[in-house]
Amino acid sequence: MTKTAPSGLPGLLGQEHTGITVPDLDEALDFFGRILGCKHAYTFGPIGDEEGDFMQQALGTHPRARIRRAALIRIGHGSNLELFEYEAPDQRRLDQKNSDIGAFHIGLYVEDIHAAKAYLDAEGIVTRLGPLPITEGPNAGQSILYFQSPWGMQLEVISYPDGMAYEKTAETVLWSPKFPAN
Repeated sequence: MTKTAPSGLPGLLGQEHTGITVPDLDEALDFFGRILGCKHAYTFGPIGDEEGDFMQQALGTHPRARIRRAALIRIGHGSNLELFEYEAPDQRRLDQKNSDIGAFHIGLYVEDIHAAKAYLDAEGIVTRLGPLPITEGPNAGQSILYFQSPWGMQLEVISYPDGMAYEKTAETVLWSPKFPAN
């Protein structure tokens, strides 16, 4: 009997972190720590290669790109964030919209989305319309609210205290802080 090869990336267990490049690491650590309550684990750097092409070969950046500093932070009971402060000759500032190809946002689960909105407003954080309750389709049961970091990065708070409609018939249920081992 021959074994069937696993489908997908061998050994994949879950998302360990998402890396984000920020304009100022101290500002980002303050925002994620003081405002959002994330925990700073450690900082490292600098990393660069003054003469070779390590940065290009390893990270796909300009060969003279340099990571000034980077930090790893923990977001509640979920995944981690790796924050990078880079300098590079070809560095660009991306003022992305959620509709841009390659755009991203970070979704943060909260127990009480209305309390989260009031808190963000009190802290002077720019929020979008909402909280918006979803009442139809597979996402029914959730409420969402988008907001931005001081440097313009898109974030979202989401809550579905009674679950979402898709869960009733799904073979695969998405990660939830209420059921961290699912």
